[in-house]
Amino acid sequence: MLSFWEKDEFLNYDHIVIGAGIVGLSTAISIKESTPKARVLVLERGTFPTGASTKNAGFACFGSLTEILSDLKLMPESEVFNLVKLRWEGLQLLRARVGDKALDYQNLGGYELMRSPDMTAFEEMQKVNELLLPLFKEPVYHDRTSVLDKLGFDSSKIEGLVFNPFEAQLHSGKMMKSLAALATGLGVEIFTGTSVSQFDEGPDGIEVQTDSGISFKARKLAICTNAFSKRLLPEVDLAPGRGVVLVTKPIANLKFKGTFHYDEGYYYFRNYQDRILFGGGRNLDVKGEETTEFAVRDLLINKLKLDLKEMILPNQKFEIDHVWSGIMAFGPNKQPILENYSENVHVGIRLGGMGVAIGSKMGFELAQRMLR
Repeated sequence: MLSFWEKDEFLNYDHIVIGAGIVGLSTAISIKESTPKARVLVLERGTFPTGASTKNAGFACFGSLTEILSDLKLMPESEVFNLVKLRWEGLQLLRARVGDKALDYQNLGGYELMRSPDMTAFEEMQKVNELLLPLFKEPVYHDRTSVLDKLGFDSSKIEGLVFNPFEAQLHSGKMMKSLAALATGLGVEIFTGTSVSQFDEGPDGIEVQTDSGISFKARKLAICTNAFSKRLLPEVDLAPGRGVVLVTKPIANLKFKGTFHYDEGYYYFRNYQDRILFGGGRNLDVKGEETTEFAVRDLLINKLKLDLKEMILPNQKFEIDHVWSGIMAFGPNKQPILENYSENVHVGIRLGGMGVAIGSKMGFELAQRMLR
């Protein structure tokens, strides 16, 4: 039962955003930056953002060389360029909004480990650099095989190394706390633990119904629920994809710093101080990982441990400190879904595992649609 005060103050808004991940908060922030007097509400079903915004490995990346070459097999060059542009501009907007210090942003560079089947990518590196030259104004990918021995990897398994000076790492928890603080500082209201069951459009606006029985009303609605969007949009073309991440205990004399990828970006690791964060393995069973259930399968975690032992930290002792999973969303290609569901309902989902990079720009674009 609601009180008069609750009905008078808490139920009616200009804009409602469903989902308090990076896209949802960025959408709300962008609305308030353009229209400070607008009443904006963000509804989040979890205590923390439910999908991957606080569960990713903290990569400020936009695609490794083999990942982009893989994308070029599925999409025209213009689409691949625009996708990288979206990711890069999203990262710059995130940095401008929050600040590098608050993000714990460290531009240590990114590397791709090249094994025998990957070595042909060096032949196409110049083509990719030329494609991205209008965006970065200089070559992005460089052959750094000469420094491979200094990093401590198993040289019998790794034959080459590609370096990307533009790639960085950040602290995902600090990122999301900073975005939430920025949003509330602008006057955005955020209700966590509030699961939306459905929405209905009518002549007086949009009614958003929650599992608790409370309904909210707004003129405009943004759906930013990524992998969990089929609950509200059953027809949407996406599949969830679970990602597994582990972090080691501190490692004495860790030989590398930066972000690292291999196997077209399906595996990724980085240092966090003197620990290693390592995620991936979804490609071992893509269909089996198409789930919104938070769990860690032995198939994946055992593969990560094996690669740590045999390839990344050969002849070094390490201990696993913590393991977790996050849920991403994928489609037939890497293109996100940014569209008008109706005149007053707008959708920004299917981030393809690149939410950190594209989330801020996608939220900005979504807000512009809502403000038209």
